[in-house]
Amino acid sequence: MTDIDTGLNVWQMTSNHNRMIELQADTSPARDGPVEVAFYGSSAFRITSPKGVSVMIDPWRNHPSRTWDWYFRDFPITAVDIGASTHAHFDHDALHRLDAHVLLDRLIGMYSFGDMTIYGLADKHAIDSSCAIYDFRKVHKHFNGTDIEPPNNPRSWDHCLIVVETGGMRIVHWGDNRHNPPDDIWKALGHIDIALLPVDASQHVMGHVHVQSIVDRLQPRVVVPSHYYIWDVVQRQSTLQTAEAWVAEREAAMEFGVERIAGPKRIYCIEEMDKLEAAVHYFGDNVAFDKAAWMEGR
Repeated sequence: MTDIDTGLNVWQMTSNHNRMIELQADTSPARDGPVEVAFYGSSAFRITSPKGVSVMIDPWRNHPSRTWDWYFRDFPITAVDIGASTHAHFDHDALHRLDAHVLLDRLIGMYSFGDMTIYGLADKHAIDSSCAIYDFRKVHKHFNGTDIEPPNNPRSWDHCLIVVETGGMRIVHWGDNRHNPPDDIWKALGHIDIALLPVDASQHVMGHVHVQSIVDRLQPRVVVPSHYYIWDVVQRQSTLQTAEAWVAEREAAMEFGVERIAGPKRIYCIEEMDKLEAAVHYFGDNVAFDKAAWMEGR
């Protein structure tokens, strides 16, 4: 451990924010238009507005102790306009892996730039492990002597829901938030077009019944699963499993419009939202970075 406090690595980067100077000079009004959602594995998504403003939410890394690696490597260094993190857990908080102009770490309140507005709603991390293979509360109490039960939880068990408003649509990144926030949170969430929700067979973050309770309450047009096992990105020791069974169950039910997305990106527009209801869009093992180059450290 070095005694030198290097802080964030921004001061070492050769890039600059000229692009943001250009974007802020565009004072034309925001408009409805195509919005790209790109999946980077785990809970990491990049959302790009019609004007091209991009935000990456929840880039991941391995545990800093390096005794419990979840990923074959840390998140690939990625250029983006804005970086955001829902909470201070290693699989969500690798903002230092972004070549970003703006960082919104655990945003509470509102940030607006160009044709994108980002809201952060302060709440708490999920701790209901009734459907999981292990109990968060017992594990942390046993190994760390820490009580993660709100309201007296440590900061790493605080959580901020992220809502991105752009192109006439509202997208919520649920992160690892609890499934039963208080009524004021539901009211603030309001209408949601696309919900990025944690779904995997281990029910690590929340049980499938909890996911369904969120869907029932939010009534989003589209649900996109996240935070699941990808065989060539996530290691087995993470204990995560795939979302295949959950997706297949909805395919079999025939009442959900399930789309297995062929690549790591999808374009959405408000006109399409009006035609969708309870759809499931699943990226599967597709991620928006070069896996081979990443695995080789390039």
